Amino acid sequence: METSAYNPTELMICIASRLMEDGTTAFIGTGIPMLAASLAQKMHAPNLIPIFEFGGTGAILERLPLAVGEQRTFNKALAASGICDIVETAQRGFIEYGFLGGAQIDPYGNLNSTVIGDHDHPKVRLPGSGGANDVGSHCWQTIIIMRHDRRRFVPQVDFITTPGYLTGPGAREEAGLAPGTGPYRVVSNLALLGFHEESKRMTLLAVHPGVTVEQVVENTGFELIIPDHMEANEPPTPEELRILREEVDKERLYI
Repeated sequence: METSAYNPTELMICIASRLMEDGTTAFIGTGIPMLAASLAQKMHAPNLIPIFEFGGTGAILERLPLAVGEQRTFNKALAASGICDIVETAQRGFIEYGFLGGAQIDPYGNLNSTVIGDHDHPKVRLPGSGGANDVGSHCWQTIIIMRHDRRRFVPQVDFITTPGYLTGPGAREEAGLAPGTGPYRVVSNLALLGFHEESKRMTLLAVHPGVTVEQVVENTGFELIIPDHMEANEPPTPEELRILREEVDKERLYI
């Protein structure tokens, strides 16, 4: 399939969906994570347990929810509780993956969705944390989905809304967060990225179809770790696109 047959948003959804494993729990946020979870349930992970901030646990995503608290997040669910129960579930270590976005990300996976500029006199005031701090603090592995350019991939975020690896190795543990938790993958419109096991710095894992390593580097405001062997992500399959367009987002709310 030619790259012109799909758009960047569809590619991001498909890449994120492939990261969702069958039989796992995933804390799902508004937007692309919802589409990715629905696609995963229909493609390869029928036993994925999506968990939503306002209490829906294990819903079957037959129709796309419009927000994390609306009725479709409770469709045929295993449980319907509330935000305190969900956050406590994450604190107890029962949620494996958390899916987040942000306005800025730094080399250690710290996310900013609060302000651009000085906190007390910001250039832009953003929506804030919601449950993002809890997701990034307590889920075992965080997957971040965001557009890729130098304004977003920055040397230091203006405000840490959601902790990544903070200042580097050992910093999460010093802050009181559980060992073994933290950022796992970053899905951008250019590449798939991860974090070096020892240094905790962002690492380029695979470029998207038609994207070069040089393009990724040019659009990143800090130095990435570049492996000797570079993988390439597979484009969306015809079946992924069919399900995404005809079943997941029939009304084209996102794609």
